[in-house]
Amino acid sequence: MRNIIISSLLTLFLFGCMIGPNYRRPKVETPPSWRFEEKEAKEVINTAWWEQFDDPVLNELIQTALKENKDVQMAAARVEEFMGRYGTTRAALFPQVSAGASGGRSRVSGYTSAGVINPGDYVVPPTNPANSFLAFLNASWELDLWGKLRRATEASRADLLSTEEGRRAVILTLLASVASAYVNLRDLDTQLEIAKRTAKSRGESYNLFQLRFRGGVVSELELSQVKSEYEQALATIPFIEKIVAQQENALSVLLGRNPGPIPRGKEIDEFVLPAVPAGLPSDLLTNRPDIRQAEQDLIAANARIGVAKSLYFPTISLTGLFGFASTDLSNLFSGSARTWTWAVPMAQPIFTGGAISGQVKSAEAVQQQVLLRYQQVIQTAFREVEDALIDQKRSREQLEIEVQRVGSLRNYARFARLRFDNGYTSYIEVLDAERSLFAAELFQAQTKGVLFQALVNLYKAMGGGWVVEADRMTGVMPGSKVSTPLAR
Repeated sequence: MRNIIISSLLTLFLFGCMIGPNYRRPKVETPPSWRFEEKEAKEVINTAWWEQFDDPVLNELIQTALKENKDVQMAAARVEEFMGRYGTTRAALFPQVSAGASGGRSRVSGYTSAGVINPGDYVVPPTNPANSFLAFLNASWELDLWGKLRRATEASRADLLSTEEGRRAVILTLLASVASAYVNLRDLDTQLEIAKRTAKSRGESYNLFQLRFRGGVVSELELSQVKSEYEQALATIPFIEKIVAQQENALSVLLGRNPGPIPRGKEIDEFVLPAVPAGLPSDLLTNRPDIRQAEQDLIAANARIGVAKSLYFPTISLTGLFGFASTDLSNLFSGSARTWTWAVPMAQPIFTGGAISGQVKSAEAVQQQVLLRYQQVIQTAFREVEDALIDQKRSREQLEIEVQRVGSLRNYARFARLRFDNGYTSYIEVLDAERSLFAAELFQAQTKGVLFQALVNLYKAMGGGWVVEADRMTGVMPGSKVSTPLAR
């Protein structure tokens, strides 16, 4: 009869039902194509796109950031934390076995029994004081008939995978941040060079006008105008130098270092424009770590509904103890010292005052929140790709116009200078031309930086296989531990 009962319970455990809804990926409305679709490079989305800039210093900075950045290291440690949580939750599926042993010696009072003085009724044990020795194995196993433990394990596994995708999202953001910061730094260097070159040119003009003023050729009004333009260019230099230093400090922190100078590679004019990645909107569902992370959160929330609903059903366990007990250590492991017990305890909630229904309702509400967040993350991803496509396309067009505008203003400044030198116009025309040229050169440099940053943002928004390649470069691969016991 005992064997029949155990066999029946094992059968129920192995083939028991799973309470709660099974996960099915929600239907997502995806646009058939991008509004500003680009088809220049379909496969570059899965390559190390930052290498397309053709700047060895940028490549080295990215490698340093992947290995030393504190956010990446914290994200890796967080994956290890959830790996441990998953192991703890999953362990409940298996029998829990423990061992113990004890030895002691005690004496019983001859005048008390169970703490009450009854001198006439109490009989002193034949051996007093007496030894006691015990060695045992204790086992317990909760039968997961309703899937509570399996649902909890499913949720914990999804939490682990969500954390792993979160780590990859950190890597994606870090790469884009380092590349954008470096591009911005080189853009600022270009602006600083323009400001210094303009200040030098205007300084030479100011010195020349001082000589002319002393000779009575020009008025004090013209001298003051030239001086103000020279001082304007000078004032631009410390302002840009301040931003450069701050940008270096920000990039240093991304590299996992204390604030300090950053090495330079190629000029921004020497950068190679990366190819524009192409893909369908549906590709984002598998390319972006944040979308995959949101889906794993949804899987976990869905599984916890089953955990909550299983509380309505009885909890059945198998418990057993086997060991030896003796007052004599030499007889501890003899046949007569053997002791054992087994039981099948069961607990069924009858009245909980709405506690279980409250947990079910809470779990279902959390699942709805996570579902809406999952849909929101996808919509945000679509918007970011569209914005990046528009940004790079319009910035490219704007840069072409700015290049032509700077060329026109250089001609204007050259001809204005010739007209002034030949006495056909006042120096005000020269000042106006040089002022417009200075502003246009700075704006052209800024537009070029915006274009490179737009391409960086596009690669970030598209996601892709390059995140896995960058993951390998971190030198910390908790993801490998995840993929081995947790086949996706």
